Amino acid sequence: MADDVKLAVIYYSSTGTVHQLAEAVAAGASAAGADVRLLRVAELAPREVVASSQPWATHAAATEHIALATPEDVFWADAVVFGSPTRFGNVASQLKQFLDTLGGLWMQGLLADKVYSGFTATSQLHGGQESTLLALYNAVYHFGGIVVPPGFTDPIKFVDGNPYGTAHVSGGQGEIPVDDTARAAGTYQGKRVANVTRALKAGRRA
Repeated sequence: MADDVKLAVIYYSSTGTVHQLAEAVAAGASAAGADVRLLRVAELAPREVVASSQPWATHAAATEHIALATPEDVFWADAVVFGSPTRFGNVASQLKQFLDTLGGLWMQGLLADKVYSGFTATSQLHGGQESTLLALYNAVYHFGGIVVPPGFTDPIKFVDGNPYGTAHVSGGQGEIPVDDTARAAGTYQGKRVANVTRALKAGRRA
């Protein structure tokens, strides 16, 4: 159907927190009727570094079956929701490297007018959630994309407290589980992005 929304959730996760948020976003988008691709980006850290951390190694092994994102997935999508843990208040290098592979599509104008959104996790409270999402959205501005944040458009966001995108405080090794509030926020964000994208597609056809 012409109003079907194609949505890609593209993320990086080391210990699994951002992966769980990605699943919630994908579930929300699917519930809103979108055709969803849940995709991870490639790990850049050496194998021995990953193996030195049990949570990191365990999560890497558990998610090997999830397909790696490619620029074609972004070209395919009407909307893309990116997920990244915070690295010194910025996007993780693994996701940034993927963004840098999109230069060819950008030069052709093929990233423009799509919908984009983001989510994140930090080890500590006030550990850079907002700055990470704002840094992520810098790329979207260069794409000519349309940022659709959750804002405070649903009561869950007043509990989650981050209008820039779903966020969770995970602890240093992901020892603080993703809670119901974060999952609900991610699900809501996925639904919102899918519904806004569908409305934009309908408006363009009018």
